[in-house]
Amino acid sequence: MSYYKHHIFFCLNERDNGEASCAQHNAQASFEHCKAKVRASGLAGPGGVRVNRAGCLDRCAGGPVAVVYPEGTWYTYVDPTDIDEIVEQHLGKGQVVQRLVLPADVGR
Repeated sequence: MSYYKHHIFFCLNERDNGEASCAQHNAQASFEHCKAKVRASGLAGPGGVRVNRAGCLDRCAGGPVAVVYPEGTWYTYVDPTDIDEIVEQHLGKGQVVQRLVLPADVGR
């Protein structure tokens, strides 16, 4: 058994050269919203969910992005309601939110 049931990483990278990056899409606010939602939902901590920052996850073309492990499900999102849905459905119930899944061929 793993220490956390789910681990979600948010790309918070900002490129200095002006290339597209998740930070340009308010990723920090989404990360903070997710942490608060997970905590408020009683999902945080050992045996539950861990929300972490990440540097570049190299899927910039689909940004902003987050990835949930152990499944390795990649998400893109637009606003806090998308984050709420990921928390409630995937992190809470184990159901992938198909409409937010990042297509496998989207890279940098």
